[in-house]
Amino acid sequence: MLARLQQFTTLGLLALALGWATFFIRNGSPRLAAIGALVIVFGYALFLAAEFVMLWRVNRSDPTPRASVWQHVVAWWGEVMMAPRVFCWRQPFRSQAVPDSLPAGTRRRGILFVHGFVCNRGLWNPHMRRLRELGVPFVSVSLEPVFGSIDAYPPIIDSAVKQLELATGLAPVIVAHSMGGLASRAWLDAFQADTRVHRVITIGTPHHGTYLGQWAMAPNAKQMKLGSDWQKRLASREPATRYGRFTCFYGHCDNIVFPATTATLPGADNRHLAGIAHVHMAHHDEVFKEALRWVGSSSAGAAGTEAGATLAR
Repeated sequence: MLARLQQFTTLGLLALALGWATFFIRNGSPRLAAIGALVIVFGYALFLAAEFVMLWRVNRSDPTPRASVWQHVVAWWGEVMMAPRVFCWRQPFRSQAVPDSLPAGTRRRGILFVHGFVCNRGLWNPHMRRLRELGVPFVSVSLEPVFGSIDAYPPIIDSAVKQLELATGLAPVIVAHSMGGLASRAWLDAFQADTRVHRVITIGTPHHGTYLGQWAMAPNAKQMKLGSDWQKRLASREPATRYGRFTCFYGHCDNIVFPATTATLPGADNRHLAGIAHVHMAHHDEVFKEALRWVGSSSAGAAGTEAGATLAR
């Protein structure tokens, strides 16, 4: 569903930009044609800029070290460049380009990828290509319904975990971006599955909600409001020892999940990624190296030095 929706959005914007440009060129206004087409195609950069202004203001009261103006600018530009690759190419047109990899007879620990809000498995294409080269088993899910409750996602995650368990005989590592971290916690709670996961790595997950959640409309987005009742009920059922299984990446330039420390958990290995925005964070070298470390890959060191070039694919 999401791939089709993003295909429609991408092609619709391109068609609108082309129609605008054609109309004004034919009417002798090439400058207006160019300006209008650029605004249609790159207008999202203005929305991203507004998010960065909000996070700068909200993070003033957060204990995380504040980002400099330059760090905000660099993070904004990184997200401007990353967003079209993810939302206009990988997810709408390439979500099935890298199939799950479960080599027969493997005894290597695998990785389960869980995406976030308004995303699908295409988000992880660069990581999945690299893991295939390294021979690390992986499964990547697409959470449906896209705008449903997070409580609908644990069975999807459980099915994927079972695939990895059957293929490898080992509990997998979960790598989850944004809402995917909450879905993973909901799975742990629903199936009492602590012994069935080796490590949970969350990236920009609104464990305690996000400031932007106050404008949420969809059920899963409403569950990500700051301090939502859903979050409180989930936390009340979780054993104190569970968070010790988590590595939580968070950042002071995360333009979706802020204040910054809402992406951390008490007792977890909380890792601050400085100067990196929300979607870009999922493709950071340190995240990839951390995942390889927990699957016990001997290639972790080498992969870390090569990951930057790989993630650009």
